[in-house]
Amino acid sequence: MKSTLYIAFASIILCSSFTLKKEYKSINAPIEKIQTTIDRDSIISYSKQYLGTPYLYAGNNPKKGFDCSGFVNYIFQHFDVTVPRSSSGYKNLGTAKKAEDFKVGDVLVFYGYRNKTIVGHVGIICEANGMHSKFIHASSGKAGSVTISDLDSEHYSKRFYKCIDVLK
Repeated sequence: MKSTLYIAFASIILCSSFTLKKEYKSINAPIEKIQTTIDRDSIISYSKQYLGTPYLYAGNNPKKGFDCSGFVNYIFQHFDVTVPRSSSGYKNLGTAKKAEDFKVGDVLVFYGYRNKTIVGHVGIICEANGMHSKFIHASSGKAGSVTISDLDSEHYSKRFYKCIDVLK
């Protein structure tokens, strides 16, 4: 009699555990990702908190420092936007925008300092005004840190390659 009760009790527990697993799986079924629009001003507000962070070659950590692509990558990663980690990865990325279509949050892509065939620098537009825009970036130059520069300065205007929207 005891063995019959034991078997019945074990069967109930065993059956209920299978039922619970099925319910558990249905509760955790994949949820469709909801498409959200990123507020471009939020990108700039977030990036400005890193003004003054030192330049560090190959850096992508605000506690240690940033290089240009590390900074851009870090900022967009915060908003779940995937962008290249290396500035050279921007050469064939996206479609070049006309100056009048530049928007806050777009990425500016520049040729290298000495070589006009290699992409060597990137930044994020923080004030959109065509070729008179301002951008935030990690500069290895005079500033040696995350700073805001004028696109129309001689140093950057002659190296300008293109502007792309990575938020589409």
